[in-house]
Amino acid sequence: MRAPSLAYKPVTARIPTALLIVYSLMLALGLGLGSAYWVLKNDPPFGSIRLGPWKAWPTMGSPDADPYMRAILARRGEVPLATGEGLGFTAMTDSEGRDLDSACTYRIGTVAPGARLWTVTLYDRDGRLPVTPLGRSGFTSAEIIRDGQDGFSIVLSRSLQDGNWLQLPSSGSFNIVMRLYDPQGALGSLEEAEFPTIQRVGCGS
Repeated sequence: MRAPSLAYKPVTARIPTALLIVYSLMLALGLGLGSAYWVLKNDPPFGSIRLGPWKAWPTMGSPDADPYMRAILARRGEVPLATGEGLGFTAMTDSEGRDLDSACTYRIGTVAPGARLWTVTLYDRDGRLPVTPLGRSGFTSAEIIRDGQDGFSIVLSRSLQDGNWLQLPSSGSFNIVMRLYDPQGALGSLEEAEFPTIQRVGCGS
């Protein structure tokens, strides 16, 4: 005689509606805060131009700056060049697209866009001036040593170099910022050939 078969019914747990609402709100809040932090931690997502390794945001210092730019500037505590004063370009890679690394030696040159004055300054990835024994983080076009054809070359290295030399920190990545004050011509007329290249000479000691 067979034992009577038992029919098993699936047990379904019913989640209270209030708990679902709270979960949805927490998820939306987490995604919103996470995406906002990610945007503010990086460069402005819109309005950039790129010329070789150099990148700029022409409207960053103007009243037309979008909310993302304003929030990022407020978080960093930066005061960009205003429209009419000039424009800043940032390089985070060399001319071949490789990240800038303090363990390597770089050469910047040999031309620069026409401007009343330009500067080249080193920063770490947090936007701070690097601390080095040399105690110098940049050059201006007025003090740079040039060759007979009015060209220039700036060497970035941890070890002592002849000529225009900026000492890199002992380790870590870095950025190069080139600021053009009162540039000649309109922004749209700038070309990649007018900007200095960033060549990696070698890496190691």
